[in-house]
Amino acid sequence: MGMSATMGDSASIPGVFFADFGPAPPEITPEGYHEVELNKTKWVLPQWYNSLKPLGEGAYGVVCTAEYEPTGDRVAIKKFFRPFQSTIHAKRTYRELKLLRTLQHDNVLEMIDVFTPDPDASSLNNVYFVSVLMGSDLQNIMKIQRLTDEQIQLLIYQVLRGLKYIHSAGIIHRDLKPSNIAVNERCEVKVFLSFSQLSFLILSFFKILDFGLARAQDAEMTGYVATRWYRAPEIMLNWMHYTQTVDVWSVGCILAELVSGRPLFPGDDHIDQLTKIMSVVGTPKEEFWSKIQSEEARNYIKNRSPIIRQDFVTLFPMASPYALELLEMMLILDPDRRISVSSALRHDYLREYSVPNDEPVAMDTVINSIVTIDPAEERATTLSDWRELIWNEIRLFQNSARRLSFVSCTDTEEEPMKI
Repeated sequence: MGMSATMGDSASIPGVFFADFGPAPPEITPEGYHEVELNKTKWVLPQWYNSLKPLGEGAYGVVCTAEYEPTGDRVAIKKFFRPFQSTIHAKRTYRELKLLRTLQHDNVLEMIDVFTPDPDASSLNNVYFVSVLMGSDLQNIMKIQRLTDEQIQLLIYQVLRGLKYIHSAGIIHRDLKPSNIAVNERCEVKVFLSFSQLSFLILSFFKILDFGLARAQDAEMTGYVATRWYRAPEIMLNWMHYTQTVDVWSVGCILAELVSGRPLFPGDDHIDQLTKIMSVVGTPKEEFWSKIQSEEARNYIKNRSPIIRQDFVTLFPMASPYALELLEMMLILDPDRRISVSSALRHDYLREYSVPNDEPVAMDTVINSIVTIDPAEERATTLSDWRELIWNEIRLFQNSARRLSFVSCTDTEEEPMKI
């Protein structure tokens, strides 16, 4: 029985599956699909995705751009590498699919299509995600131009707005950095969410890009997660129970780079990173030491000569007074004293763009779906179990109200801010 396509009333698309033993018969492309080879990777896609071009590759998947034929829009398509190589790979694929199916927010990446050419759950081996292609990312933009203070305010506001939603769902991002913030020419943003470490550019708003290391807040935490330069010190210091303010630290590092034109803490290794951090924010006070579970890190800090926190006015001479004030509140070593996302959104620096009644949080159904482990997931022990779970997630998305449709952003009356 074929799997129904995501496009409206499209008929079911039958496919052919061959057992993985004996002499391989000639492969047959499923009806309604076409096969493309790109950079030695075989892509089997619905016929409405054409003109493929390579975009990126990571540990768990490869990404290309394609044209969505009915509208001419460019999209990003991610093909998972061997999603059923092991139960660990299958579990990662399942959680990413479930996360992207569940979360919906203007400043968070949305999956707009998911498909497989395989005909049923028992033969499921290929999984593809689709999202709209973004124009660029913040890292590339900062390489070629300095943004105005007004543009910086708008970008930071949107990142925090996306984080407010993510945090409300019980998720900590842990990997915010300029290359994970997608920006279009209208200065709009989205945040990319993925349980793999692959980042790619998607969607037509400013969105946070890489959820590769996102995790439910109550699950067991692991150290050394984010890219080092933007990593909160408590992750490096091996605190097991860090909080959502690790993302605030990352936003502070990004804001500092935007106003100064250079990375704030470009450490060569973890020790150098911590040294650079303390050279700016100062060495912590003694009452802070007890919060550090790593004895090695605690002794390292104790044995250092005291360093006084730098004057941010001198450190960031081009920053406005309100930007400096927000930076001071974000870049605090003690996470318990660091400003929260909700409070940062109310800060005077972002006042011009702040719309408190338009900062949605996750609904209870979304929170329960993410934080609560499905009993079927707990029971899953074999690859067959995971194939069934992933197949059901694909069908849930395809039967949902959110179908493959691209929203035009050209119908606004106001002139958009350009980058």
